[in-house]
Amino acid sequence: MTNAKPHRLRTADQYLAGLRDEREVYYQGERVDDVTDHPELGIVSRHAALDFQFAEEPGNAELAVTDGYSTYYQLPRDGHDLRRRSSLIEAATAYGKTLVLLIKEIGTDALVALHRVCHDTDYADNVQMFYEACRDGDLSLAVAQTDVKGDRSKGPSGQVDPDMYVRVVERRSDGVVVRGAKVHTSYTPNVDEVIVLPTRAMQEGEEDWAIAFAVPVATPGLKLLCSDYLQSDNDPWTRPISSQHKMVETLTVFDDVFVPNERIFLDGDTRKAGELALAFVEHHRFTAVSYKLPLVDALVGLAGLLAEANGIARASHVRDKLVSLIGYAETVRGLTHLAADRFRIDERTGTAFPDPLTTNLAKWTFARDYHDAVEHVIDIAGGLLVTGPGGADWRSDELRPYLEKYFVGATPAAERLAVMNVASDLLAREYAGYQSVLAVHAEGSLEAEKMMIYRSYDPTDAVAFVKQLAGIE
Repeated sequence: MTNAKPHRLRTADQYLAGLRDEREVYYQGERVDDVTDHPELGIVSRHAALDFQFAEEPGNAELAVTDGYSTYYQLPRDGHDLRRRSSLIEAATAYGKTLVLLIKEIGTDALVALHRVCHDTDYADNVQMFYEACRDGDLSLAVAQTDVKGDRSKGPSGQVDPDMYVRVVERRSDGVVVRGAKVHTSYTPNVDEVIVLPTRAMQEGEEDWAIAFAVPVATPGLKLLCSDYLQSDNDPWTRPISSQHKMVETLTVFDDVFVPNERIFLDGDTRKAGELALAFVEHHRFTAVSYKLPLVDALVGLAGLLAEANGIARASHVRDKLVSLIGYAETVRGLTHLAADRFRIDERTGTAFPDPLTTNLAKWTFARDYHDAVEHVIDIAGGLLVTGPGGADWRSDELRPYLEKYFVGATPAAERLAVMNVASDLLAREYAGYQSVLAVHAEGSLEAEKMMIYRSYDPTDAVAFVKQLAGIE
């Protein structure tokens, strides 16, 4: 089933070499010549390259490689396949020090959704050919789904500016020309291909917005405007995670981009547009909770180590917080695994997908309780999270003796501050703010998850049981 040295997998160096092309990337108002060499985007590129490095390590082959291909490209057929995919995502995210790699996870979520929805359309062969090209080339993928939306009280056709949703502006014999913009597109400057999906169901008259396709990142007219949110002092002592592990999001602009016929997956079918958006969510929220598992484990581990370092591990209120954190982490993990075990089969294609109810329960539980969990760890850590010394101080021969003397706790200062710095990076600095927003909004908001829980739950048996108890026919 697996191959330790598959010829179809690229190395990390081969992946990075593939990013050196004519892609139009902007960072802080300036065009970026080489995303692998840029001070910030280079960090993102090297972090993403861990996906290939992880698969190269012999001990990971059983998980990362299937039939000579990246396991990400395996089309799931049962709960075992889904559990294995989840384990791969969890392990790879831990390899990335709590930050998801995401250059294959999200793209293959989209490919599976495209297989499910487009199998009976004129574009089925396009989907299959693109899937095989990505699988055989071991390509990295981004997904542009969320339109900028403009006035959210109106749909695509009701906007003052019709470009608030990506749309077809010209149909030619050899393809279409698209215009508009997508937002929150993760890793776009650091992948080979961008898959574009509809963000919602469309109404009659909105056929031009019902479009799905893929283009190489270096396609003319595709402009990537990068967020600089995670730019900061990259001192590895004070920022042991975020100085070396970053991702970037873009405003992804389609400035009259030409899409060849063979790269179109959906065009003009408003009903299928909604089906495709939903199918992608069913797979991607399962990916989302899978990559959150190393983060919730980190919260538990930090709380325990900080309690020991501060000498408060035996305090009853600390034990209460630790129990709460353990319950939180294991509930999210248990629901994630249960979503795979309760898998459904798309009868049209034989494709397995995680149970939507349980998937959204897992995602909702993670997002709903994340900030309470963070508060518990902050309470155990204390104010040193934001008043501690900097890396330059620690490296100073003159100052370090003072730091070692006065920051000692129940453990030596070096050990205490090392754990404190990880906690500060995760809970109090720029990366912490980033994770805080992702917890609420990434892969769907709390309200979106609650809506899916309500829609996915079948109350028939519960209602029938109560009627029986009440003696109602």
